[in-house]
Amino acid sequence: MARGTAQARILTKRSLITGAAGFIGSHLADHLLARGHEVIGMDNFITGDRANLAHIEDPRFTLVEHNVTEEIRIDGPVDYILHFASPASPIDYLELPIQTLKVGSLGTHKVLGLAKAKKATYLLASTSEVYGDPLIHPQKEDYWGNVNPIGPRGVYDEAKRFAEAMSVAYRRYHDVDVKIARIFNTYGPRMRIRDGRAIPAFISQALTNEPMTVFGKGDQTRSFCFVNDLVEGLCRLLFSEHAGPVNIGNPAEMTILQLAETIAKMTDSKSTIEYKPLPEDDPKVRQPDIALAQKLLDWSPQVSLEDGLETTIEYFRKKMAQ
Repeated sequence: MARGTAQARILTKRSLITGAAGFIGSHLADHLLARGHEVIGMDNFITGDRANLAHIEDPRFTLVEHNVTEEIRIDGPVDYILHFASPASPIDYLELPIQTLKVGSLGTHKVLGLAKAKKATYLLASTSEVYGDPLIHPQKEDYWGNVNPIGPRGVYDEAKRFAEAMSVAYRRYHDVDVKIARIFNTYGPRMRIRDGRAIPAFISQALTNEPMTVFGKGDQTRSFCFVNDLVEGLCRLLFSEHAGPVNIGNPAEMTILQLAETIAKMTDSKSTIEYKPLPEDDPKVRQPDIALAQKLLDWSPQVSLEDGLETTIEYFRKKMAQ
């Protein structure tokens, strides 16, 4: 190997992303490649989509098909591990409850073992769902949550809560450089049309003039962060000296009914609103307190809801026309 090539390899950081073919994982792959990293993407494609990575034509990117609940073997050094493998939408984790629990427990254990062996910095994709149906509003990182462990959503909530506990145990007892990000509702290109979450559901319904399904009265609130903002916040945490947990999300709160009406207006849709019963344990409010991210990471979201939705709607128009 030539001296220049060897020097370049030493300077190039190598990152592993589990769940790389997912919505957020694929955007992280783009971001890290743009930063000059060599990226290994890992996915078993239970919910991930190869199409999310099809645009990458970079020799520094490698895609590995693997289930992270089984032993993970990566040759050579790994500097950063971003653990994003998990079903994430209610449709997915209600259809795949055992797989969701296994990836949060066994999968997290395997990935942490690799981080320990490689002396890698490890970022856990946790979630606002660890707060459950919160009794504190907005939600701060020191809030312990109000979660029903045996309810239908418990398979996802408890998988992530266990993943946080396992990650902190590895930090305390094995000195692994662990970071925990609690991700709030995120949207943008590469979400699936039949994802089951509010924004893809409303956009797909609005574009086809079908009734827009609102659960309950639509007065439950959510806060939506555009994926580019989220990825920037995640990477600032990854490359910081801070362990977290840190909330990463957009504090701009709105009701689900307001969201449906906004999307209907932006798409010039003829859709009507169709009300259905509220799912069990559906959180009534969801809004991140991002004071910690602002202070420690100098991060706050920059993309307005209107601009983010415009980009996302255009993506869905093209996707649905294929």
